[in-house]
Amino acid sequence: MFHTIPDPILARMRELERIDGRDRTDGTPHLARLRQIPPETGKFLALLAAASPPGEMIEIGTSAGYSTLWLALACRATGRRLTTFEVLPEKIDLARETFALAGVEDVVTLVASDARDHLAGLADIGFCFLDAEKEVYADCYEVVVPRLVSGGLLVADNATSHQEALRPILDRALADPRVDALIVPIGKGELVCRKGGGEETGD
Repeated sequence: MFHTIPDPILARMRELERIDGRDRTDGTPHLARLRQIPPETGKFLALLAAASPPGEMIEIGTSAGYSTLWLALACRATGRRLTTFEVLPEKIDLARETFALAGVEDVVTLVASDARDHLAGLADIGFCFLDAEKEVYADCYEVVVPRLVSGGLLVADNATSHQEALRPILDRALADPRVDALIVPIGKGELVCRKGGGEETGD
């Protein structure tokens, strides 16, 4: 399913991979870097998203839209749409360029705003990818988990690369009776949480 990526998407992925690699070596300031996931994590996300139960599909932290492209492949495969949130103006502009060049605007909606201002209005989330500034992880986790459908997935990036900074939320998730959770050692480490059954969504 993901071994034949459409040419416009693949071309933009390769360009973003080139920019990301350059950013990591040329002294680009931290916040200005793309700081995107590696390709193997992208494919892992696409597989998880495609297998997630029906419900809202969201991404918190768009950057230039690289991970969004992988999730867009899952949307195309399953007939779903993705809503992705980004707050930095320069990343918003890059993401819009990405989605136009890759031709995924039919399945991706970009919200230029802090996800925390919108999450409480969502319900029945089937899949959420969280890859934002680390200080927002706890807030997002506590709002998203009650809104996951039964079997819904929350995946958070940097679970091993930023383990110390994320230790409180990692410990919270791994001990949370509402979800089954583990850390998958792929890329920078992915915290994968699956919502248990028998619990209503919402607050």
